[in-house]
Amino acid sequence: MTEKQTWSQRFESALHPAIARFNASISFDIELIEYDITGSQAHAKMLAHTGIISHAEGEALSTGLEQVRQEYRQGQFQPGIDAEDVHFAVEKRLTEIVGDVGKKLHTARSRNDQVGTDTRLYLRDQIQQIRQLLRGFQTVLVDIAEKNVETLIPGYTHLQRAQPVSLAHHLLAYFQMAQRDWERLEDVYSRVNISPLGCGALAGTTFPIDRHYAANLLHFDNVYDNSLDGVSDRDFAIEFLCAASIIMVHLSRLSEEVILWASEEFRFITLKDSCATGSSIMPQKKNPDVPELVRGKTGRVFGHLQAMLVIMKGLPLAYNKDLQEDKEGIFDSVNTVKGCLEAMTILLQEGLEFRHQRLATAVTEDFANATDVADYLAARGVPFREAYNIVGKVVKTSIAAGKLLKDLQIEEWQEIHPAFAADIYEAISPRQVVAARNSYGGTGFVQVRQAIVNARTRLNVN
Repeated sequence: MTEKQTWSQRFESALHPAIARFNASISFDIELIEYDITGSQAHAKMLAHTGIISHAEGEALSTGLEQVRQEYRQGQFQPGIDAEDVHFAVEKRLTEIVGDVGKKLHTARSRNDQVGTDTRLYLRDQIQQIRQLLRGFQTVLVDIAEKNVETLIPGYTHLQRAQPVSLAHHLLAYFQMAQRDWERLEDVYSRVNISPLGCGALAGTTFPIDRHYAANLLHFDNVYDNSLDGVSDRDFAIEFLCAASIIMVHLSRLSEEVILWASEEFRFITLKDSCATGSSIMPQKKNPDVPELVRGKTGRVFGHLQAMLVIMKGLPLAYNKDLQEDKEGIFDSVNTVKGCLEAMTILLQEGLEFRHQRLATAVTEDFANATDVADYLAARGVPFREAYNIVGKVVKTSIAAGKLLKDLQIEEWQEIHPAFAADIYEAISPRQVVAARNSYGGTGFVQVRQAIVNARTRLNVN
């Protein structure tokens, strides 16, 4: 029979069982157990360092906490709903191991600063793991780009054929997005890595603690300057969820392109069996499950960001129980981002093949070289806007005649404008159209090769 527990002598009876279940967070905050133990060990060492407890007591607490850690790792310690949360569960088990000295662990500490510390320790580790996954994703993008500098693919604006580009250039755009994600997480990390430990419930403590000593043990860069802010701040969580959402935006955009490219209408890629599934009724189908799931999971990360903003928008200082709702969204977003990065990296690396012959054909079957005709005239002294209008008329008449620009005879070109010469055909060939765009950051092959060199250099930065 479970013993009825009350908070203190202030309470005469225990919680109603249904309210106890409603109130409990152990089912999800168990994720923080090792971070809770690490934070508690630092707190115990600080208490001993400042003389609030003896060094022997501090050592006993630290050793006992390490035993709790090992028991959890070995599956021997699995707290249930009666523990309410991970913090009480660890403290209760610690007291069972070391006796009454375990009851001294919570001296000069509140669950409010404790949970804030645990969450930051957790998120700090997860940010570094996500950044490593981003590096893996970027590496695969560069590897594929390096093999496809001179592979051409139609470039689009408004989902309409616009201008041909290097496939490598297209993929490197996603490298740049991921680079910003990597850098953004580093910036978020700087605000995650601030310690609230020692802020107490909201007002600090009467004990002569050393917050900087504990923060240094936990490798925090700094401590919160205001105890009210320290226990109630979740800006770092909002920032992380925002960064996570932007990562998902980028993965979802790439997913959408992969889905389009795999369609019969585009046929730019072939999906391999290792990363696709079939239909339960249509035997001919091969479905792009990975990018579809990534695109779908993006919404749940967005939802967690919105939920966190709504949780925070009306909270008076300082801590409120509403903040218990921050963890599941953070945990799920971390797992979702990590899973999606891993899946998309595998998909790119071994789950699809570009259909080079189809791509080579695709860049020759439209008017994506029209701008180059206008540039051709402009380079020969025709004002660009005038050249633009001339080419617009040419495209219109060519469409009516069922021709592409490459199909026009030289006499037809010269009837349009005497500046046209035989070199117009080379100027509007897809390869030359791409190669000619040699401005910095453009799709010209020289620029793309240099961009790959630059990307490799960035990948070597930890």
